[in-house]
Amino acid sequence: MTNPPVPATIETFHLAEGPVWDAARDRLLWVDILAGAVLEGRLDAGRVEVTGRHEFDSMVGAVAVAADGTFLVAAQEHLVVLHPDGTRRGGPRIVPAGQRRRLNDAGVDPAGRFLVGTLSLDGPSQRETLVRVEADGRLTEIDGDLQLSNGLAWSADGRTMYSVDTYRHTVFVRDYDPATGAAGKRRAHLRVDDGLPDGIALDAEGHLWVAVWEIGEVRRYAPDATLTERIPVPAPHTSSLTFAGEDLRTLVITTASAELTDDRRLAHPDSGRLFTTRIEVPGSPVPVWSGQPQTSAA
Repeated sequence: MTNPPVPATIETFHLAEGPVWDAARDRLLWVDILAGAVLEGRLDAGRVEVTGRHEFDSMVGAVAVAADGTFLVAAQEHLVVLHPDGTRRGGPRIVPAGQRRRLNDAGVDPAGRFLVGTLSLDGPSQRETLVRVEADGRLTEIDGDLQLSNGLAWSADGRTMYSVDTYRHTVFVRDYDPATGAAGKRRAHLRVDDGLPDGIALDAEGHLWVAVWEIGEVRRYAPDATLTERIPVPAPHTSSLTFAGEDLRTLVITTASAELTDDRRLAHPDSGRLFTTRIEVPGSPVPVWSGQPQTSAA
């Protein structure tokens, strides 16, 4: 059994999300959505020291990294390319101007394409989208009827894609062609009825790990969707997770302090911190972003 996760950061965050392990630079990346920040951290013996912070003038939903260290950031409504020298360039607009929606969780497919979804700022809707961003900046809609688009993950061979619709309590699965990006018809893979599925990740055995918001838990599911492990997290708003470290056996879990009642915040004082624990089966490496697109100065 996995040991209980322990707090890994001194700092607490409003809504920590979207952790990414940048293996080439031995660093952890994540976002604090409500603070509009992309953070960098150094992982050492289960602790995460914040080593960099990039501020934005809006909420930030997700970050991906290219082979050369360039970031692709999902800001509130559009993408921003952030180069290692600090230069920023604007990318495609995803959310039409004037709509009360924002970009949320994102992922990189096996060919390096960036996929990102949306949520409504006014609560559940029936028209949230999941889009794939092509190298020339065009958008290809994968889903257009989601309630809240969330975590994404791909199998090791790239031919199976998992995606989360949080308010439907459902993790979907579909066929995926890594060469073309063509996505098959989605079908329900598993449901989480006692909480809200959020971020996801796959390990080297093809088991799917799911962060469960509201009940403070991470779950591991076998390829046939059988629940094989439950890991309690001492923060009710468990938001996402990734595998980090040289051996990809450090599980990093993000949590939030936002949207908790005063009583729940007092009962769970570590809410908003990152947590870590060691796991037996390593994670599956996550592809890097292909490095496109770039359009205009941001």
